[in-house]
This record gives sequence, C-alpha cells and structure tokens, in this order.
Amino acid sequence: MAKKSASASFSFDIAPMEAKLVDSLPTGEGWQFEPKWDGFRCLAFRNDAEVELRAKSGKTLSRYFPEVVAALRAIPIKHFVIDGELAIPAGASLSFDALQLRLHPAESRVRKLANETPAIFILFDCLIDPKQRNLMDQPLTKRREALEAFVESLPAPGLIRLSPYTRDSAEAKRWLDRSGGALDGVIAKRSDGPYVRGERAMMKVKCLRTADCVVGGFRYGTGSKEVGSLLLGLYDEAGKLDHVGFTSSIPQHERKALTQKLEKLISPPGFTGDAPGGPSRWSTERSTQWEPLKPKLVVEVRYDHVSGDRFRHGTKLVRWRPDKAPQQCTFEQLQAPARPGQLIGKILSPGERRAR
Repeated sequence: MAKKSASASFSFDIAPMEAKLVDSLPTGEGWQFEPKWDGFRCLAFRNDAEVELRAKSGKTLSRYFPEVVAALRAIPIKHFVIDGELAIPAGASLSFDALQLRLHPAESRVRKLANETPAIFILFDCLIDPKQRNLMDQPLTKRREALEAFVESLPAPGLIRLSPYTRDSAEAKRWLDRSGGALDGVIAKRSDGPYVRGERAMMKVKCLRTADCVVGGFRYGTGSKEVGSLLLGLYDEAGKLDHVGFTSSIPQHERKALTQKLEKLISPPGFTGDAPGGPSRWSTERSTQWEPLKPKLVVEVRYDHVSGDRFRHGTKLVRWRPDKAPQQCTFEQLQAPARPGQLIGKILSPGERRAR
C-alpha cells in the first residue's frame, strides 16, 4: 500500500527519476506507457512568486526559456513541482535543433528566439501538488490524477500541455513503430510505482534503425596511432558527400589492421559537401583533427535519431558492406516514418486537456 502523502518541505534540488534503455516494451499487467518526446527533460518548481526550471543535470534552464517561466508564473497556483519535457513545435512536429539554439549566452538572443519560436512544456508527472503535498511516494495512478487536475485548473493550456499515456501495450507498440521526428521512443512505468528520485526506475525503448554509409574519413584515437572513429557520409541529391556522424564501436582487435587499410586510402577532400568542422555540438571534447579518405568503403551502422540531417548520437557499427556501391548510400535511407498523427496532435492542439 502506498504511503500517505506528506506535506512537502520545498526544495529545488529534487533529482528526476530516470529511465534505463531496454530492447523491448515490457509485457504483462500494471504498465503505463508514455511517449518519449524529442525535447529537454525538465523539472519545474514554483514556490510563491519564485519559478525555476531545472535540467536533468540539475543546472538551471530558466534563463533559456523565459516564456515558459512566465507561463508558469502566470497561472493561479502558487506551489507545485511538475516533471515534463521542454519542446519547440515546428509545423506538425518538434524541433530539437531549435531547442539547441536556446542554449546561447546572450540574453537578447534568447528572448528573440523565445518570441519567434516559443517552447511548450509537456507534462507527465506531478511531484508536489498545489496543496504542497509530497506525492513522490504515491503510485503513478494517483500522481497522474493530480497532474490532470492541475492541468484542468489552468484557465487555458497555453504553453503548458498534458502528455498522453496508454496502458495498452499494443498501442504503445504502434507509437514505437512510428517513432522518429517528434517521438524519441516510448517510456514504460509501473502504474503502482512511486517516483524514485535519481534512479533508473523507468524503462526506455527506442526504435533503432540501420543505414549504409560511406566512410569519408577517420580520426585517430586520443594519444594513439590507431583508428578511434570512422566519419560517416551520405550522398545528397546533387551527388555531394555530406558528413552525417561517426561510429567508434570498432572491436579493439581489429583496429591495427583497419588503421593500415584506412591509411592507404587517405586522400582529400574526403567529404565533398558538408565536412567535419570543429568539435561536434553533441561531443565537444572530440579532436578536430581528421583524415580524409577516398570514398571506397561502406559500413552499415545502427542509429536511433536523426536531427538536421545528422545522426544525433554516435552509431554502432553493424558490419562492413563490400557488396554495396558507395554511390548507393544516399539520404533516402533516413526518411522519417509517418508522423504519429493523433498523438502529436494532442500535444500541438491547445484545446486538448485530458490526453490518453
């Protein structure tokens, strides 16, 4: 039996409950499934006039999203802690790149972007309710009821939206199959489970896809004379080879022989379109030094998300494809699946309140 709610001692230092990556959705009874939106995870705190947005790392996001802070301060509720995702609508989808642009040091730039592309806050959990009761020991079903009551009390949804959920695993599987674009996967939570701060008490499933890419260059490992990562490319409609990401999952015992093979193919320019520049926005510690290669080698890699015509994260090397011509490696492979229709519509439609 869940513990009785206690009056909350207000703190801005609550660590969010996190998710562990698993290969498939759990089966059986007692699961609640939610979309994993393509945004920034965020806890929002309000204590009287004070409003704070905190990232998963514990760092403040308030200065980067002043429109969301203003929206939370304007609602007639003086105390709460809610969990959700900051996202920026772009047409019928969400734009992660637009979110990245917000992390800018100039306040004038941030405010300009907030006016031009306002963010929304998609809610999926309530930790402290308007009566200052701590709900974290309560089961998810009770916290969801409190969250829906919170959203229902708002004069209008505005920038605050309620995330859908389902307890039907078949429906969750359909969401997963259509992930990409606005959706980054599906989260599974125990319906009777508490909010476990700072622990991976949820499950996260992503729809992994593969693509055949040209190896347009490589980087040596840090402090090493052996290959550390392969730089991947795809041909655009004009026949230019664009850099789209990297893979570093090269078996250690293969690196020496692979390095010798790659060094024989070193020849500029490597990439004839967009080429690797400075450190990646997603991995700023990587060296800017890279070796260009003749476009002779093709490798199949597994990836989880594409953003701005690039793999957002590092990819996993699946196999070499000597049977594939480099010119066959085009951006057509990265076509996004059909958008999840009604699901994203529930978030983008300001008239939608209770979403299941």
